[in-house]
Amino acid sequence: MPTSPFDRSRWPVLCSTLGLALLLGACASQTPQTPQNPAAAAAPPAAAVTPLPVDAALRAQAQAEVAPYLKTLESLVAIESGSRDLEGLSKLSGVIAGRLRQAGMQVELKPTRAPDFHPQLKGAELGQMVYATKAGKGAKKVLLIAHMDTVYARGMAAKQPFRIDGDRAYGLGIADDKQGVALILHLVDLLARNGFSDYAQLGVLINGDEEVGSPGSGAFLTQLGSEYDAVFSFEGGGSATADGRDMVRLATSSIAIVEMKVTGKASHAGSAPHLGRNALYELSHQMLKSRQFGDPAKGLQINWTVANAGGSRNVIPAEATAIADVRSLTNADLDLMEAALKKSIEEKLIPDTRIDLSSYRSRPAFVSNAASRALAEHARSTYAGLNLPMDVRERATGGGTDAAFAGLRPKGGVLESFGLRGFGAHSNDDEYVLVSNIAPRLYLATRMVMDTGRGQVRW
Repeated sequence: MPTSPFDRSRWPVLCSTLGLALLLGACASQTPQTPQNPAAAAAPPAAAVTPLPVDAALRAQAQAEVAPYLKTLESLVAIESGSRDLEGLSKLSGVIAGRLRQAGMQVELKPTRAPDFHPQLKGAELGQMVYATKAGKGAKKVLLIAHMDTVYARGMAAKQPFRIDGDRAYGLGIADDKQGVALILHLVDLLARNGFSDYAQLGVLINGDEEVGSPGSGAFLTQLGSEYDAVFSFEGGGSATADGRDMVRLATSSIAIVEMKVTGKASHAGSAPHLGRNALYELSHQMLKSRQFGDPAKGLQINWTVANAGGSRNVIPAEATAIADVRSLTNADLDLMEAALKKSIEEKLIPDTRIDLSSYRSRPAFVSNAASRALAEHARSTYAGLNLPMDVRERATGGGTDAAFAGLRPKGGVLESFGLRGFGAHSNDDEYVLVSNIAPRLYLATRMVMDTGRGQVRW
């Protein structure tokens, strides 16, 4: 049955390449959209935390894993695995599956496709998921999730090969999110070597389409979130900059993609521009108006990132399209943006042009519950036992992750950012993670699985 492009029951994804809209020169001269005040996103003062006693043997094992972990990380970074690089993703999923089998897990490789109604991918094959399980004898089911795909095209790894310089391990895709995959591999191996099975079930889900919005894996992540008592997601655990701190997240942003298409009339740009209806002018007019629709207090923002118009220098463009990235703290606040855009296009700059607007909800917001908050406090106490501080981020800062899909219908709690502190993801900067962060974060994640599996985290 046909549906409105603004149907909230659908969560299709509009995947686009990372690009920058080439707007008219007027765009560059406008007052920039006010950025979100960093202070507004800061976590509130943390309550006093009671440190948990340190498991000295586990701490020593985590420290001994640093060198093997770096070897694993080097092998993962060496395999290029952009979201549309099916060959690279297939190779990498095979490596991951093999490691999980060695740790005694039952492994299934699950093919994935984008839905047929996806605006760009339109049913395309995506990277397969690696889903592994291991039954135990404990109280709770625990799921570990990360993604193996990156935003980078094949060939770019040659410019950022794996290397270690002081406390930094560099490599393309190393922070987002191959460090998380490697942590999970070493965590399950550490549990297996110790003979630990005090969980009802241990699960691992590594997907290959996260960077394009998880159109093929999102529904399965939601299903698993409803079956497991706790879901730990291994996106990066904080900034590696000088003022960065370790953290876990209790919130991520809701994301929608807006596509605007303007239809005008072509005409000769030299002899008869007045007979045309310049679609590019109208598109630029609408984009500039919409830049004021954000609300920093709500974390609501719109950024136009991709645009196309015309085909010939001497022809007034009859068509122009643009894509915007929209973020908010809640799913409901996206309604405000959609309403503002629909109202705005009623007022045009160029008469006799047509504007078509469509919106696609690509990723829900991750909103915490009591179980998630209990897990976060246990993580703080665990880290405090190592005499290390940890922030609990209760407000989203613009990013969206798979924790949101797992948290749509949760059986228990979901907690994000169990990975390493890093820098440079999704940029031209040298991407890296902190070597000194490996042992404490591996200890934290392993201890969280053990304590949660035993039923020692109450909610």
